Amino acid sequence: MGNTEVRVRGLAARAGGWSARHRWAAVGIWVLFVVLAMGLGSAAGRVDVNESDQLKGETHTAAKIIDDAGIKEPAGETVLIQSKDGAVKATSPQFRAAVADVVGAVEGTGKVTAVTSPYDTHTVSRDGRSALVQFDLRGDAETAADRIEPVLKAVARVQKDHGTLRIEEIGGASMQKQYKDAFGDDFQQAEYSAVPVALGILLIAFGALVAALLPVALAITAIMATMGLMGLVSHLQPMSDTANSVMLLVGMAVGVDYCLFYLRREREEREAGRDAGTALRIAAATSGRAIIVSGVTVCVAMAGMLFTGLAEFEAMGLASLMVVAVAMVGSVTVLPALLSLLGERVEKGRLPFLGRRRRRGNGDSRFWTAVLRGVLAKPLVSVVVAAGALLAVAAPALGMKTQQLTLDQEFGDSLPIVQTYNRINDAFPGGSEPAEVVVKAKDIDAPEVRQALADFKKQAVASGASRGPVDVKLYDAQDVALVSVPLVGGSDMDRATESLEKLRDEVRPATLGKVDGVQAPVTGQVAGNNDFNDQLMGSVVPVFVFVVVFAFLLMLLSFRSLTVAITSIVLNLLSVAAAYGILVAVFQHGWGASLVGAEGVGAIVTWLPLFLFVILFGLSMDYHVFVVSRIREARMRGRTTKDAIRHGVVTTAGVVTSAAVIMVAVFAIFGTLSMQSMKQMGVGLAAAVLIDATVIRGVLLPAVMALLGERNWYLPKWLHRLPDLTHDESPEQVATPVPDRGERLTV
Repeated sequence: MGNTEVRVRGLAARAGGWSARHRWAAVGIWVLFVVLAMGLGSAAGRVDVNESDQLKGETHTAAKIIDDAGIKEPAGETVLIQSKDGAVKATSPQFRAAVADVVGAVEGTGKVTAVTSPYDTHTVSRDGRSALVQFDLRGDAETAADRIEPVLKAVARVQKDHGTLRIEEIGGASMQKQYKDAFGDDFQQAEYSAVPVALGILLIAFGALVAALLPVALAITAIMATMGLMGLVSHLQPMSDTANSVMLLVGMAVGVDYCLFYLRREREEREAGRDAGTALRIAAATSGRAIIVSGVTVCVAMAGMLFTGLAEFEAMGLASLMVVAVAMVGSVTVLPALLSLLGERVEKGRLPFLGRRRRRGNGDSRFWTAVLRGVLAKPLVSVVVAAGALLAVAAPALGMKTQQLTLDQEFGDSLPIVQTYNRINDAFPGGSEPAEVVVKAKDIDAPEVRQALADFKKQAVASGASRGPVDVKLYDAQDVALVSVPLVGGSDMDRATESLEKLRDEVRPATLGKVDGVQAPVTGQVAGNNDFNDQLMGSVVPVFVFVVVFAFLLMLLSFRSLTVAITSIVLNLLSVAAAYGILVAVFQHGWGASLVGAEGVGAIVTWLPLFLFVILFGLSMDYHVFVVSRIREARMRGRTTKDAIRHGVVTTAGVVTSAAVIMVAVFAIFGTLSMQSMKQMGVGLAAAVLIDATVIRGVLLPAVMALLGERNWYLPKWLHRLPDLTHDESPEQVATPVPDRGERLTV
């Protein structure tokens, strides 16, 4: 009975069968694909997201005007000169000497241009304790951080000569350099550490080195191929470093998961006494099919990011979609070929203790067997308790506050430059992140335009949006003017946004808006954050609807059950809501924040909720499809629904637990990074996966299915004409079928 031949149906079964029969060809094609993708991608080069394409709205318009005019804005830097005890004023000889020394020191490096004294630009604080020396770095602003060090050293030497004063430099280039010095290796270390962590967990799960290496090898080759494909695709859809990091994160997670599911099923069938060929065919038809369903669902979820209209999100979505697709294809093609080639050698490199432990028993989880016994004995109580607990965890999400994190929120006290940032904002509100009005006119020197610019400067201060000084830089040849406006509110984003709205809605229409043919979009850090938030909020509903509707349809077609499709969506939404609740509790309210180093953040970074929804909705389908497939398979063999639930959950518990532990460990690594936005992402993903693999799949799913009974398999007659995407089951004797209330189940 164990080696009975069966007709195979379905893409995964056919792909697995072909690969097993043509194993060297399958492996060769995969290696050739990876090498070609990397080679072509390297030759093509990667096109990154352009600043002018990052956002729509005014920020995009302003960037386009500057690009079209060919204006290359230099990297600006500022030196804060401040009395430490307040005794020395900007008018004192000692203070003036320090200013002169700073001007001379930075000019002496030969790296700067347009150095201005605070006495000429009136950049002296109202209390007279602080002043700003401003200048630009020569050369390309994009690479300014590589040339800033001599200037920083010159300023540091002046500081040593003036102990009663605080002399500190800040600017885009100096911030970028300090960030690279402090955290430049953070991402790389996190990405590299994910591999040994995953390998260690797989060694424990399989107890054999070769079996543990296969999932890691598949994930790494899928990531390598996708990196090459990103280079090619970037010429149509620009990519970014952020998209690359997300791709690595998702690729490691799904690559290991898919291979783990397939390998565990093949091993399970061999342990049941089937020969290698039959075990491989069963794994291809069952786990292979579950991988395709899960992979397509994840791809659909990732595609939801393309509806945001945000270039960074589109890059992340496309990169994630590609790595999932590549990992999915590799799992159902090259993996069966490798298993066929290795045969019993897949068990090579056994760890003595783990090897003995794995050979004992039938592979069922004792822990989950005990849990399932209680859950199935009292399913209603289990549903009420589990759902109530998750809803309680999700409750804080109702008060979620999202915003772009300021420098001090993002890094806390871990960067010295944060203190400089705060001091400048205290002395010169908005000075560190001014709004910039990009004025484009037919003739920038026309009297009415010059008068409108003058009126704008006056009203920007008179309206309370700025305390000045408002600086105007003219580019006569391009008929463009750049107006820098320090916003009242500084690093307080709520107040700074109010000041921005005054500029856009009151000051601009009353001045520049009255001149025909003048464009005056307002950009800058605060404006960019505001436009980003508006665009992101506008895309939430379309993304949500797209992901949920397509996931529902895929579940409906894959399991031919209206009930399974509905419960899949509801349970996934519940796990996402619980993850939101944990994020808000920890990072917004500070409950247990010290455990993850997140004190004082007070908000969730704007892009994270939508990003988490898309990622988690896709990844949670891995476990759901795998578990429900086994339950349905057991049901179609003739088991009762309750017995099928017990069998499906218990037999998949080990592999789901191993996969979840790997995902949680990889995501938790990102939770250790110093950047609060990355910490939020890591903690949110890790918490959601942990909840999904335990409470959802181990308690709530079996309890809900037990309550529904035969209604789990209900499909209305009017939906019977839907395409049949179900798979052939393992070749066991089918018992007398149990009648249900919908479509009759067939093998």
